[in-house]
Amino acid sequence: MSAPAPPPERDALVPWYRSWFGEEYLHLYPHRDQEEADQAVALLLRELEDPRTGGCGGAGGRVLDLGCGAGRHLKALAEAGLRPVGMDLSLPLLREARRTAPGCLRVRGDMRHLPFEEGSFDLVTSFFTSFGYFEADSEDRKVLAEMDRVLGPGGRVFLDFLNAERVRATLEPRDERIVDGKRVVQLRRLVDGGRRVEKRIRIRGKGVEEDFVERVRLYDAAELEALLGTVGLEVEARFGDYGGGPPGPAAPREILLARRAT
Repeated sequence: MSAPAPPPERDALVPWYRSWFGEEYLHLYPHRDQEEADQAVALLLRELEDPRTGGCGGAGGRVLDLGCGAGRHLKALAEAGLRPVGMDLSLPLLREARRTAPGCLRVRGDMRHLPFEEGSFDLVTSFFTSFGYFEADSEDRKVLAEMDRVLGPGGRVFLDFLNAERVRATLEPRDERIVDGKRVVQLRRLVDGGRRVEKRIRIRGKGVEEDFVERVRLYDAAELEALLGTVGLEVEARFGDYGGGPPGPAAPREILLARRAT
């Protein structure tokens, strides 16, 4: 007997990231907490000579947190003395970011078309796999080109991505749990010849019957470094976790720090 086909997306014409990052997303992932965000930001700050001046290229340490989500990294950046601006496409997540990081400016927009002038920032951050969402690699390259455009000379990009090799090796096809009285089933598979990982989320209960999807491009370290290089960003350091551990097949993350050419 063949396996049942996965449920269709709610609207094939609407990209998955426009539907998924809303209230249900916030309810399903409470473990993505402030402590984890603080650790990621601490790793970044250790790599910068002085996070308030020289390390971020001066100009008061102006930071763009791209795909800022609910604002937990914004909060950590602000508490470190930087001046972060958060940008996201999701209105529900931006509203949550207002509560989490009330003193930080938040902007709604598409990361392929940043609404900022050239040289506006000293640092651009992309935490917790806020990259690789688009169908074409050329669109992901456009995101990196926009990051480069809004950086001043010598500015940095901190790209916190999943470890593609580990995802392929340890993919869990299915899990099920109860969240707030609702049954949540997550189905995972590799698609596009293993170039992407897809997760379908089914939520049932309390009058809710929802289906969502996540689909992320699995860039390995060499691909990410090459893609950064095509827009003039040179990788300075790589890490495998938020504690600063080395990258490798078993590392949970692929974290790159890159510098813009002067």
